[in-house]
Amino acid sequence: MLIRRETPADAIEIDRVHRAAFDGDEPAEVALVRQMRDSGALLTNLSFVTQADGRIVGHIAISRARIGDVPVLALGPIGVLPELQRGGVGAALMYAAIGAADAQDESLIGLLGHLEYYPRFGFVLGSEVGVAPDEASWTSHFQVRTLTAWTPNSGGTFRYADEFYSL
Repeated sequence: MLIRRETPADAIEIDRVHRAAFDGDEPAEVALVRQMRDSGALLTNLSFVTQADGRIVGHIAISRARIGDVPVLALGPIGVLPELQRGGVGAALMYAAIGAADAQDESLIGLLGHLEYYPRFGFVLGSEVGVAPDEASWTSHFQVRTLTAWTPNSGGTFRYADEFYSL
């Protein structure tokens, strides 16, 4: 298994992974990744694929978000082919993205996701560090992972890239 940065040549295979992972002909996650890639919101230096046996089997998307005027990161979607889920591919992608973001002096990663899954990677409810999503209905599942560059009392309102609001 190899984890590497995504490239433009990976787009079709990344779509295939998200279609399979999110169980649909054209799930919103496929459109979101495409739109972010087309607009430049997808940070390809922090978005990774997992390759196994010559094919892409997993993908994690990282995009630019903001807390006020401060740039932070948003994670999602993350997708793994169903037959490989619960086998460590998603965890490996998470650790790769978190480590790379920290190494690039990013301060925080936010996401909407399952409360049972993401805490194992250091994610906590945004309210624990004073960060709230700009959509109140997301509060119960909005989580953040602070990184080395995070400074206490840097909280505020988290806003995803515009593409998250157009789906």
